[in-house]
Amino acid sequence: MDIRQLRYFTAIVEERKISAAAERLHISQPPLSQHLKTMEDELGTKLIERSGKFLEVTEAGKALYKYALQMTQLMEEAKMEVKEVGIGVSGRLTLGINTFSAAGLPEILHGFRTKYPKVTYKIHQNESAQLCQLVRDRIIELAIIQLPLELQDFTVTHLHTEPFYFIASTKKQPFNCEVTLADIQNHPLILPSTEGLGVHYMILESFSKAQLHPNIIAECSDISLLLDLVVSDFGTAIIPENVLTQYKNYNIQAYKIKETELTTSTGLIWLKNHYLSKTAQNFTNLLTEYLQQNTDLQC
Repeated sequence: MDIRQLRYFTAIVEERKISAAAERLHISQPPLSQHLKTMEDELGTKLIERSGKFLEVTEAGKALYKYALQMTQLMEEAKMEVKEVGIGVSGRLTLGINTFSAAGLPEILHGFRTKYPKVTYKIHQNESAQLCQLVRDRIIELAIIQLPLELQDFTVTHLHTEPFYFIASTKKQPFNCEVTLADIQNHPLILPSTEGLGVHYMILESFSKAQLHPNIIAECSDISLLLDLVVSDFGTAIIPENVLTQYKNYNIQAYKIKETELTTSTGLIWLKNHYLSKTAQNFTNLLTEYLQQNTDLQC
């Protein structure tokens, strides 16, 4: 039996006449009668019996009718769900975000959920290099990462470029509005991220190009702990601007670093030359629209 025969059988049971069922199904009577006989032969039992002008369903037919309803309903639901996933109305958004790339994202996701309420989410937070590998392994489809990285395998949409800030406890002597690397090289510095990773490398490279030797006392990839250490005057730190946006309530001093080369960029990536689900496409489009409307988005 196939799903078409089950639909035919359901119509016969509900119409109680072959002629009425055939009219409902928009087919002629002989093929419909033949399908019924084929089903009875396959199952080895009578499903329908004649009783005057109308057909009567046997006990075996009633059992089959119950399952036929369930199976045809499941088939319709499957078709509907597949269509919804295909157009991105339903489905699952799998997204990676870098430790420094979450500012603005809750608002974007809220807008996406309002537009596509049936979509579910799987969100990973990790270092950018790890997120790239998760995209390569098809564990996630999209990732918001810190640039630069080697990205030959990916399609990249640039989202935002931002400066770095020097932060210190309010117990420290205040600076002017902006500072240079030379101004802060002797302060005890806590580096965000850890050795070998993007932000860590960019900060050290900037000091090196300026022929300066920073007083690094710690590395800390946990941003909330890093900020707690700064507040307690354990040390100072250099962080991307979006961290200030994310953690507004910390009692710290923040100064923009003058060196224009010390900036970091954020990008959205997905695997090049691979199918991108409609859900992911819809999110990418919405994110792009959001950026166009909010050119100062900290992402």
